[in-house]
Amino acid sequence: MITGSQCRAARALVEVSRAKLALRSEVDESVIEIFERLIDSPEPDVIAALEKALQDLGAVFIEENGGGIGVRLKFTSSDAKQIARLEGEGGLVASDRVP
Repeated sequence: MITGSQCRAARALVEVSRAKLALRSEVDESVIEIFERLIDSPEPDVIAALEKALQDLGAVFIEENGGGIGVRLKFTSSDAKQIARLEGEGGLVASDRVP
């Protein structure tokens, strides 16, 4: 289940207004505003409708994994092909960590 902050961040990433999200999710715009401003939390089915609409628009929600919750954009098919090509090039295996 997403949080109000994730909803607001996802809306910004997919560049959609509250009004457009309300239309896509069939959730009243005022409910979205109250949720995003952390004033109140709607029913779980309402949150699920918002989450699905935002995912359909390209948002990917990241659950708590020790580093915190978050949201990012889905990779485009071109990005996915580029990543697959780079991962298949071989070479030395090294740590991803930046010193």
